Amino acid sequence: SFQQARGMKTLNFGGSQEKVYERSDWPKEKLLDYFKNDTIAVLGYGPQGHGQGLNLRDNGLNVIVGVRKDGRSWKKAVAEGWVPGKNLFEIEEAADKGNIVFNLLSDAAQRDLWPTIKPYITPGKTLYFSHGFAITYKDQTHVEAPAGVDVVLCAPKGSGATLRTLFLEGKGLNSSIAVFQDVSGKAHERVVALGVAIGSGYLYETTFEKEVYSDLFGERGILMGAINGLFRAQYDVLRANGHSPSEAFNETVEEATQSLIPLIGAKGMDWMYANCSVTAQRGALDWHQKFYDSSLPVFKDLYESVRNGSETKRALDKNSQSDYRESLEKELAEIRESEIWRAGETVRGLRPENNK
Repeated sequence: SFQQARGMKTLNFGGSQEKVYERSDWPKEKLLDYFKNDTIAVLGYGPQGHGQGLNLRDNGLNVIVGVRKDGRSWKKAVAEGWVPGKNLFEIEEAADKGNIVFNLLSDAAQRDLWPTIKPYITPGKTLYFSHGFAITYKDQTHVEAPAGVDVVLCAPKGSGATLRTLFLEGKGLNSSIAVFQDVSGKAHERVVALGVAIGSGYLYETTFEKEVYSDLFGERGILMGAINGLFRAQYDVLRANGHSPSEAFNETVEEATQSLIPLIGAKGMDWMYANCSVTAQRGALDWHQKFYDSSLPVFKDLYESVRNGSETKRALDKNSQSDYRESLEKELAEIRESEIWRAGETVRGLRPENNK
């Protein structure tokens, strides 16, 4: 048996000291020994359930999946090697069998199915989330931490699909971790180990509340909502001034995603600026403050909407509607069939790597 060493490091993040945990502290052999007597039950096989479940399985841990029998997720799980009666079960049976229960159902399903799941979350178990949503907004979800149970969170900073892809490439997606309830005295140690086991690159500390606030804020802001709105606005102005769809898309999306954003990801904003022309640098430096000033009030309104629960209510109400999937597809189709993204499909098709 290995000797557990605390793998915490304190690093400087822009002048602030923060604790981080790296996966090098938990090699595969150490994970296998640490979890040798555990059964990890992954409830839900959506993006996170799929990515985390497969990574746990590939790391050699004893993992089972719980989904609605014969539903879409069940069929997907079977196609990806999960065997009914062996490591694929209905939700209640999986929750009963697992002593570490990953609640990776959708936010709405966590609310709706909590009365069904709760009886199986018995003292001595660990209840794991990848989102602080259900616990933080318990007034709306009615999900409360059961007595006698460790309640932890590990939230990958990206989609489950990306978590899986990076795992297969030998890389890792950064994740935040939190402990809401520590009955055993080992909840923190366990969530760090689980974070590594699901494929995280490094882990940083947060709380359930801060995780869900930053997550909902980021998704509606820069990560998804704001970037879509900015792309559309710039593209539409270019088109209104006589630029072709090809030119408008290249100057709005293609150059951003294929050239500039990778530079930011590699070495930061200043590095991207330094690798552009003097004219581009000057224009960006002169205009970025105007964009900051105009968007700051919108971001402040957005954060308050997250904090006061308005975003939660809207998401739960919408996602609970019987025709939600059909309605969602219509909204996505509207994006997909808009001129900007139809132009993008043609542009992507012309990339050299897509013409081999």
